[in-house]
Amino acid sequence: MPTARTKVKRHPERGDYERETIDAILDEGLICHLGFVDSQPFVIPTIHARDGGTLYIHGSPGSRMLRAAKQGVDVCVTVTLLDALVLARSAYNHSMNYRSVVVLGRAVELTDREEKLRAMQRVVEHIIPGRWDDARQPSDAEIKGTTILALPLSEASAKVRSGPPIDDEADLALPVWAGLIPLGLRSAEPVAAEGVLGSPPIYATEYERA
Repeated sequence: MPTARTKVKRHPERGDYERETIDAILDEGLICHLGFVDSQPFVIPTIHARDGGTLYIHGSPGSRMLRAAKQGVDVCVTVTLLDALVLARSAYNHSMNYRSVVVLGRAVELTDREEKLRAMQRVVEHIIPGRWDDARQPSDAEIKGTTILALPLSEASAKVRSGPPIDDEADLALPVWAGLIPLGLRSAEPVAAEGVLGSPPIYATEYERA
């Protein structure tokens, strides 16, 4: 159920509070934005990963964002997927089809080695499924040198717009093209690093977000 903070007020018909919807958007998105206040408001893009009902955020211990967030301050994490440009007959009714999630709460720093290692695995697998088992595993120094925050998904909501343009009835007869321009994230052919031999793995050649 939505809380007073997550209930969608602008276009409430677009609000979706089902965990299935929220999880799917978080899992497809590659970048999130974390908002916090540390003497002034900041909104920082970063990488995330979901593990059940928990959202992981990771980075350097020197990160202002992570230093502030692990102090127990309120944070806001957003993920947005853009699906199409919506062209109406009138300029006023142009829009976009999108899927977005807002997560509110207070993050907790992970300190247990195994918990941190699992979170690091989830981040790698979130970005490129199948990569964790191929790559060298993090050393103790790398695990220690990484700050990982866990944010519960107990207060989250999604907002989704889909479908064609919504024109005013008076504009329907105008000789103006209207419709959708679908958008999507598409990968190109992998480029090998210097000194790498052999063909790229299938998760690189057939990479996609679903």
